Amino acid sequence: MGIVLAASAVITDDAGRVLLVLRGTEPEKGRWSIPGGSVEPGETLAEAAARETFEETGLRVSVGRELWCVTIPAGDERMFEVHDFAATVTGGELASGDDADDARWVTAAELDQLPVTANLADYLRGAGILT
Repeated sequence: MGIVLAASAVITDDAGRVLLVLRGTEPEKGRWSIPGGSVEPGETLAEAAARETFEETGLRVSVGRELWCVTIPAGDERMFEVHDFAATVTGGELASGDDADDARWVTAAELDQLPVTANLADYLRGAGILT
């Protein structure tokens, strides 16, 4: 079974909302998650998180500390090892792109009303991102 390295960015705004994207591809297509994707050759995890965020949301970010790491089945013989980092917006304009069907800021209350990827709400609350 192969491991695919991936990285994501957990981005919050001054109002305490978190940025989510609507997944346009598997795994978990049609569910909301944090922006991220596979690491390209020669790229660090943090660079991948920043690049994927820009591709999916149009926002440039500064990547901070790693918050958590999860393993997600890819639906074939591979597993995604996803490293999730805290990040802050440094520029750009919010617009969904690449394999994200939508992107928006979400409050803690809204999070509970959306179909999100497995355990995302628990990770966000456990890391103190949303309460």
